[in-house]
Amino acid sequence: MTAFRAGVVISLATPRQFADLAVAAEDVGWDAIFTWEAVWGQDAWITLAAAAMRTSRIRLGTMLTPLPRIRPWDLAGRVATLDNLSDGRAQLAVGLGALHPGWLAFERDEGRKVRAEKLDEGLAVYDGLMRGQPFAYAGSHYSVEPTDFVPPPPPVQQPRVPVWVVGAYPAGRSMERAAQWDGIIPTTVGRSGDGEFGPTDLARIVSAIKEIRESKGLPWEGYDVVAEGVSEPGPAGVATVKRWADAGATFWVESDWSMGDDAVARHRRRIEAGPPAP
Repeated sequence: MTAFRAGVVISLATPRQFADLAVAAEDVGWDAIFTWEAVWGQDAWITLAAAAMRTSRIRLGTMLTPLPRIRPWDLAGRVATLDNLSDGRAQLAVGLGALHPGWLAFERDEGRKVRAEKLDEGLAVYDGLMRGQPFAYAGSHYSVEPTDFVPPPPPVQQPRVPVWVVGAYPAGRSMERAAQWDGIIPTTVGRSGDGEFGPTDLARIVSAIKEIRESKGLPWEGYDVVAEGVSEPGPAGVATVKRWADAGATFWVESDWSMGDDAVARHRRRIEAGPPAP
């Protein structure tokens, strides 16, 4: 059975502040700390590298990286570099990316279909480059030829730094995509105002994703099911997270996304209270 783990997203912090928070999180037993990747903004991988230099156990990753607007070879190089710097503690989470003014100020929306194609092709290129040379790829949006021009060192984690992929239930292609990688960040599509995403929804997704992986001959052991939310410190928070764990979650991500001036102090208080442990 996959061990249950817990991580925390930092919505707003300088690289130095993020590194300080990573040290605090490691000290009290959190398993991972995450930043997010902007189109134009503070660089996520430099921020994570700052934390890698100050920590020794905690995993470091993104929640999440909008892969369709990043060249996959650029991403593969950054992630492999962080994995080597951290002695194998990098984690990547990817999705189509939510369109927002910080994206559309620089790039037009190519449409969901094209973004989905780029996500699939980007993941294929990322995986191929992580596995080393020679690697070639020919797609509609990306093409790669084998090269021996100063390739980066292979990642510590083999065959690749693990990837969590957003999977939207019941969209068949989205679920199949998430099933073939290393974990799912679950969501639903076509909801009709019946409330927020909850453990009952997660249980339905876990059943579906298990069935897909079984049909493809992929193991369930070691596959991550991510649940995001906000839990209070203490027994009430543990009870909240336990409901998600009972529904099939293997990784809780504490996700307070507010961006106020007190964000760093608020994150520190929650981190120092310790992770929920169902």
